[in-house]
Amino acid sequence: MSAHPSAPNPFKQPKAVWAVAFACVISFMGIGLVDPILPSLSSQLHATPSQVSLLFTSYLVVTAVAMLVTGFVSSRIGAKRTLVAGLVLIVLFSAAAGASGSIDGIVGFRAGWGLGNALFIATSLAVIVGSASGGFAGAIILYETALGIGIAIGPLLGGELGGISWRGPFFGVSALMAIALIATIVLVQPTPTPARRASIADPIKALRHRGLLTMGLTALCYNWGFFTVLGYAPFPMDLGTHELGYVFTGWGLLVAFFSVFGAPWLQARLGIARSLYLNLALFALDILIIGLFTDSKTTLIVAVIVAGAFIGINNTITTQAVMTVAPVERPVASASYGFVRFIGGGLAPYAAGKIAEHSGVHLPFYIGAAAVALGIGVLATGHSLLAEAERVQAAEAAGHTPAEERRETLEKQALAEELGSAG
Repeated sequence: MSAHPSAPNPFKQPKAVWAVAFACVISFMGIGLVDPILPSLSSQLHATPSQVSLLFTSYLVVTAVAMLVTGFVSSRIGAKRTLVAGLVLIVLFSAAAGASGSIDGIVGFRAGWGLGNALFIATSLAVIVGSASGGFAGAIILYETALGIGIAIGPLLGGELGGISWRGPFFGVSALMAIALIATIVLVQPTPTPARRASIADPIKALRHRGLLTMGLTALCYNWGFFTVLGYAPFPMDLGTHELGYVFTGWGLLVAFFSVFGAPWLQARLGIARSLYLNLALFALDILIIGLFTDSKTTLIVAVIVAGAFIGINNTITTQAVMTVAPVERPVASASYGFVRFIGGGLAPYAAGKIAEHSGVHLPFYIGAAAVALGIGVLATGHSLLAEAERVQAAEAAGHTPAEERRETLEKQALAEELGSAG
């Protein structure tokens, strides 16, 4: 008989978890959904690439800022109502974006979409982690699976619907989110409000803790490279809507595969720290290749698709590490981390468009590669925290460390940091 119990199946979950996971798939479709129609929007609405890239900027910057209020809202109305509110906003604003007739209108409605997205993303992760069977690691794998599938399907749906009309992807998301909304209302049980009401300042205060701040700043650098590729690479590819959809679907499939299978395999062999160092270095190199060979359509397409592997690995390992090292409640950690990282993702596409207009198409990718490389240096300043996160995860997986011991360890670490800063 094996000395270690077999790992629980992360895909054997209650119906409520599947309902939220399905909604996550649709929500994350919104990230890559507009990629195939970016050049079409630029042409048909007579907008520059930097103006069109504001679809990412308004969406992600509003998502980042709104992350600060997710805990405030959910601690007062409960997780289910927060999920429902976020889904309702996404349904309404995605439909409004499809009905809009100007690039400014679409950008504005994408901002409203970002507000709904923030309410949904931060709360959905907490709900899945709290409700899923199979433990913390299994819940993260399920969440990242939903993210990967959504990212993979988004460009495919965007390319197919965008081939009919640029309005199609927006209406498509609205319809699918309406289905997710109904599933959430029916299948997710009402959740009690927490005993302690969160403050809007809690996610900002949480950044005083070195582990959370280090991981957040690393993710900001990483997301700068990520969304430079996602938000600007479609323009130099010079492909049709359908073809762009297929390229980014291939990219998204690698995100999904390496989130679920590649990340656990790599982490088991190299550990958290070395896995992240290696992955970020390879991702920076990949973006550098995009910058060097932007004029080669084949090289550009292959390098963009390959980037999905590095993104998938980083997403899963980093999310687990953040939730482990953060000495605060997981909803607060999720909101704080999301606030910092989405700022990088939101600013990068617009900056890339502006830089390219003045300095050529290569420079945005050089800057993106440099940003990811900078993230390695930032991450290295928290190497000891990553080692602690690895120890805690390994102990919990083996069943040797109860949640109470983990909480006490993190609280002691947080107290030491606060005393150090006070001194």
